[in-house]
Amino acid sequence: MSNPYCQALNISPPSLAAVRSHPAASTFRLLLVALLERGGPMTLPEVARRFEEVGLAPAPVSLESLRKCRPARPPVYRQGETYCLDAHDDEVDLILFILGLRPPKRQPLPLVHAAPPPSRPLDEPLTEAELDEAWRGASLWSWSVQRVALAVVDAIGAQDPESIREFVATRAAQHSFHLPAPHLEKRSSAIRVRSDGKWEAVEGTSELTSARRAVRERLASVRAQPPRPDPALIQQRMREIEDQRRLHAAELARLRRVIIHPFPLRAPEAVVLVDVGERRLKTLRGPGLQHLTGELDAYDVVAGLEVRTALTGLGLDAERRPLAELGPPQKTIKLNQRGRVLKITTPLLLLGSCGIGRPFGDAGKLTAYLRAGDQTRFIRRLEADAKALLAYYQYGRLHGYVRLRWGFLDEHIPVPWCHRDEVTLHGMKATAYQRGVPLEVVCGSAPGWSDPWSRVQRCTVRAGQREWDLRLFDENGFHVPDEDVQLARAAEV
Repeated sequence: MSNPYCQALNISPPSLAAVRSHPAASTFRLLLVALLERGGPMTLPEVARRFEEVGLAPAPVSLESLRKCRPARPPVYRQGETYCLDAHDDEVDLILFILGLRPPKRQPLPLVHAAPPPSRPLDEPLTEAELDEAWRGASLWSWSVQRVALAVVDAIGAQDPESIREFVATRAAQHSFHLPAPHLEKRSSAIRVRSDGKWEAVEGTSELTSARRAVRERLASVRAQPPRPDPALIQQRMREIEDQRRLHAAELARLRRVIIHPFPLRAPEAVVLVDVGERRLKTLRGPGLQHLTGELDAYDVVAGLEVRTALTGLGLDAERRPLAELGPPQKTIKLNQRGRVLKITTPLLLLGSCGIGRPFGDAGKLTAYLRAGDQTRFIRRLEADAKALLAYYQYGRLHGYVRLRWGFLDEHIPVPWCHRDEVTLHGMKATAYQRGVPLEVVCGSAPGWSDPWSRVQRCTVRAGQREWDLRLFDENGFHVPDEDVQLARAAEV
């Protein structure tokens, strides 16, 4: 008997009994393994009975646990009373690795045993090699500015304050040395300011001895740790992973994507297709629906509201390619401690993300247009709905989340249709900041259909208090919040 799930993942069917005692085996992950083991949809009572068969827990207890674990979340989805697995979801591969059902994609790095530090008296100055090893990736927030400066000038000689800051920043992950530091020049007895503005250590002071002792104690602590990979190999592996992520991002960017918007959903009489890359609409009605399969064959990803139901209603295979479900990634949100709950809908997310107040036409009016034979109004309204979905889909891909704004709420909800390797606005800002080039962005409400870049403005990227805190500023110097950006691209210099 074939197992389509395992065939799509290119793995052997796993055994639920073999992973039931795995320390990372949560109820949801065991549900996923049960679906893989079966190779097809299952109801929750069927999964609970399977749990009982392998000795996990009695069926009633397992069923209660399954109902509480939010079973209908990616990569699992619900169709009626049955639960199915989306084998195209990358989360499946990650869960298989966590449960030990697939080998690691890379070999572990060899461990290096650190040699014991040589015993050096405190009257000998520090060396640059000692600082490199002791401060690599360290947090020096508990070290005073004076101690950090003394350690640097003791190891490499007299330096100006800016050079000291750069020396520390290239080694320590976090540090307390900041500029300007005029109080050291005035009050410190351990630091002497030369006529050329450089700082040097005063020999024989207790502060200098304390700085040497702190560095060497930290060095001994670092070398006393268990064996670990060579830092150079770690850096090389990280570069390899980043290169692979960039290659994967380029592959994702080349995928041809289409948004499908049928009406009515379960027995469609018309379908609007939106080519995401080319921003092109195509409406199929009546006999034209027979060509829908050929139209979709040109695309790698199909997105839409209740997209699986839509494809099934059109008589198409919903498991053939990756799908992007544009329905709410989260159904509800808790408003207060008394348990008041807000139901999250797609129109609510569209309003918060793209500023579209009425994204979808009334179903009753659309049905009336169909019955009256008013093709012009019907198609115009249906295409307007599809254009709103395109703006919503692009916003989610640009940010990796959609925005929920309701009353006092302003929340970000991650979307499942944006892969972790895709280039988002944060990645664009980081690249622009490194290259020193501006970004062109469209802010406010959803961009226009015919000319989406008509409201483009050029923004510069500046770093905040932390290196990862990159902010956009327009040509007038005003801050542009990330959440307001609808489109972004690198500016032509």
